[in-house]
Amino acid sequence: MTDEPVQALLPGRRSLLVRLTCKEGMRAAMLDVLNTYADGLDEEPGTEMFVVSLDPDDESIVWLYEIFKDLDAENAHRSSGAFGRMMSTMPEFLEGQPAVLRMEPLRMALQETVLSEDWAF
Repeated sequence: MTDEPVQALLPGRRSLLVRLTCKEGMRAAMLDVLNTYADGLDEEPGTEMFVVSLDPDDESIVWLYEIFKDLDAENAHRSSGAFGRMMSTMPEFLEGQPAVLRMEPLRMALQETVLSEDWAF
C-alpha cells in the first residue's frame, strides 16, 4: 500500500446530494430505513457509492451522497425494488420532501487507508 491517494476521473458519472429533514425524534428510524436500503445495494450494480451522513448542527437532518455509473444507472436506481421499498417507508419519518441536488462529479481522490480499515459492524 502506498501513501498516495487513489485518484480517479469520473467522466459520465451522475451524483445526488440529498437532504432529508426528519420529523422530531424520527432520525433513528430514518437511519434504520437507510441502512436497510444500503444493505440491499447489490440490487443496483450501477450505484457506485451511497454515503449516509449526520448533520453536525441539526439533529433532524440526514445527508445522502450517491454516485451512479451513468444516467442509465441513475434511472435504474429509481426503478429498483430496494429504492421502491425505501421510498414507501420514508414518508412517515420525513418533515417535507427531500431536497435533491443533481451533479456531475469530475474527480475523486481517496486515501487508500480507508479501504484497508476494518469496517465490520
